[in-house]
Amino acid sequence: MTRHWLAVGVVLAAVVAGTTASLDSQQARSRAVSAPAAVAKPYVAPRTPWGDPDIQGGWTNVNENGIPFERPDALAGKQLEGVDDSELAELVKARDEARVRGAAGIGGRDTGAGPVHWYEHYGAKNSRAWMVIDPPDGRIPPQTAAAQARIGGRLGGRGGRAGGFGEGGRADSWLDRSMYDRCISRGIPGSMMPAIYGNAYDITQAPGLVAIRYEMIHETRIIRLDTAPRSGVRSHMGEARGRWEGDTLVVETTGFDPRTVYRNGSAKMTLTERFKPVAPNKIEWSMTVDDPDTWTRPWTFGMTLTADPEQPLFEYACHEGNYAMRNILSAARAEEAQAVSGTQR
Repeated sequence: MTRHWLAVGVVLAAVVAGTTASLDSQQARSRAVSAPAAVAKPYVAPRTPWGDPDIQGGWTNVNENGIPFERPDALAGKQLEGVDDSELAELVKARDEARVRGAAGIGGRDTGAGPVHWYEHYGAKNSRAWMVIDPPDGRIPPQTAAAQARIGGRLGGRGGRAGGFGEGGRADSWLDRSMYDRCISRGIPGSMMPAIYGNAYDITQAPGLVAIRYEMIHETRIIRLDTAPRSGVRSHMGEARGRWEGDTLVVETTGFDPRTVYRNGSAKMTLTERFKPVAPNKIEWSMTVDDPDTWTRPWTFGMTLTADPEQPLFEYACHEGNYAMRNILSAARAEEAQAVSGTQR
């Protein structure tokens, strides 16, 4: 009898233990399901000795080369965030193949434009399908009627001032050529934008200041981190004022020289940049263009800057051995002489 009740007790204890273990297991699974997924903490930039976010060093936009500025017609109806990684990889592959096909047209012995190894844009690992972020359709807003009249009047003769090196335009005088053609300035945001070479930047900080040096044409921007009144002096790079919003450097630039103002904009143009560090080797850069005399609404575009501490800024000796101006002007005179000769026959 004693052995019988002892056996029953053993069985009951086993059942209770099993039930308890089962309940513990179910509760553990329930806690695992209901627990929120771990959220990656946003990147926090290191600090300078005086406490500002530290974004100093060498940076490049070389991997953004070949990204269409506006949304291509082939991607009509797509949103920028709707282009998945595999689709972007196919776009990047096609862009790189096009660059390789066009290599003979920009460098090497065939054109005399310099050896192919000068060019940095092969194999670019683009970060996005196009650059314009806002409006959401990826297109620059329409120009105002006043801008169309103003810019139309400015573009005369052979097509107006050249927007960049080798882009055509008037050639009656060297003054007809763009500041970029003349090795003087690429302006803002021209100096920020990717090109076939010269894509390095150097960012240096000091208390109350950020300086950005650009490899191409060796322009330097001094960004004051204060609210001092602006001087009112107009310049090729404009007058910049910056501030920190968390880890993001926000820079507002006004006061552009009419000869280098972005996209033939007006004296009212304000360009607002954001340098947002998102990883130890990445900065998300964007620019908002606000010019009510030129576009019907503000618009924004952006790209990724990548840390490249091993890439010092090369010397940009644009004027040395540069016969571009002489050749552009002499070719225009030859073209005119040929036209006159043709009409006299």
